[in-house]
Amino acid sequence: MIRGYRNVMENCRDNMMVLKDGLEKTGRFNIVSKDEGVPLVAFTLKDHSNFNEFQISDMLRRYGWIVPAYTMPPDAQHVTVLRVVIREDFSRTFAERLVIDITKVVHELDLVPARVVSTNTVAVSGEEDGEDGDKVIISKSVLETQRKITTAWRKFVMDRKKTNGVC
Repeated sequence: MIRGYRNVMENCRDNMMVLKDGLEKTGRFNIVSKDEGVPLVAFTLKDHSNFNEFQISDMLRRYGWIVPAYTMPPDAQHVTVLRVVIREDFSRTFAERLVIDITKVVHELDLVPARVVSTNTVAVSGEEDGEDGDKVIISKSVLETQRKITTAWRKFVMDRKKTNGVC
């Protein structure tokens, strides 16, 4: 019984190392978890200027992965991590596939214009015809404008991918 459990845990640890090594080879992540103990890989972006861990987590869902992103507890709230727990059914093939999918997501996010951190109150102002033909003043924050641009850019990238495939 102990030997079987040991084999399972050694296999989980080996798969954890495959995932960890693959993420390190991308050069985009810092591994913050330890190699000992629970088989998991917690990692954070080295560069947060264009996107963050929450965006990576969100986009990985398109590939069928649920990789949670969360901020650390008080005194370390400025740190956000992605976490993958290696279970018994998480094979070496899965580990390699996850690295490939994370690399794809990071590449896609690299194509999206850099996010705006500023919270200026008004970025775009203008007039538009309302329902009754009256003029309506539009005022959007920089963040709202950036979100619309990002959404449009993602749609453009996704539509382009759809046309590149072979039917």
